[in-house]
Amino acid sequence: MAIITENNSFTHIIVIFENTIYLFLNTDNMFWNDFLPFYCSIKKNNIIFMRNIFVFSVLIILIFLFGFQYFQSNQQQNIKKEQMGQHFEKATFGAGCFWCVEAVFQRLKGVQSVVSGYSGGAIDNPTYKQVCGGTTGHAEVCQISYDSSIISFKELLEVFWQVHDPTTLNRQGNDEGTQYRSVVFYHSDEQKQLAEYYKTELDSSGAFHDPIVTEISPFTVFYPAENYHQDYYNENGYAPYCMFVIKPKVQKFEKVFHDKLK
Repeated sequence: MAIITENNSFTHIIVIFENTIYLFLNTDNMFWNDFLPFYCSIKKNNIIFMRNIFVFSVLIILIFLFGFQYFQSNQQQNIKKEQMGQHFEKATFGAGCFWCVEAVFQRLKGVQSVVSGYSGGAIDNPTYKQVCGGTTGHAEVCQISYDSSIISFKELLEVFWQVHDPTTLNRQGNDEGTQYRSVVFYHSDEQKQLAEYYKTELDSSGAFHDPIVTEISPFTVFYPAENYHQDYYNENGYAPYCMFVIKPKVQKFEKVFHDKLK
């Protein structure tokens, strides 16, 4: 007689059914002669069906695993291709209040990030209060990370000259002090040469009524400003300074450089 060895309910039913058949085998029931081949056929077909289900499931799992692996590999290759096509460089400009400078350069195609901070001074890790005191020698600047395959340093300079007044010494509008000076901190000899060349060209062309006083100095170190200065215009668009000082500059910039906007 068959013995139940599993807890599965389906197995219970099969075993009970087989026990019943066993009882039939010990009787003179003539029906058994017709039923036995039918039962064996059902059991055989059930085993074949379950085997096919198992094989099909394994195939589905294998297809999913290989498909996922292919997708992941293809995605990694695309990322590598994109990274190979990108040529990130840095530019550091001072053009008055860094809130204004940041708001402009953030909107240029090819610019990856703009960080407001301090550069060109004599002490380490200055605070905003110290820089505003005018005794540290730092300028409020923005450090720009850009993809030179999309936008060049020359194009960044073009925007730089346009969005502030490079003829006023240590002042932009009502913001006055050495921390607001016009300055290019160059990161390479090429940047130095381009900045000096276009400064000379602009002066000789008469683009400005007064001589350009922009400082062109080698980059040394950059200190990011406090967190509340970052992304200032986007986060505080309704503040009075943003409404009456930054917004008009941004609108003018967007009108002149509409073809370079993100």
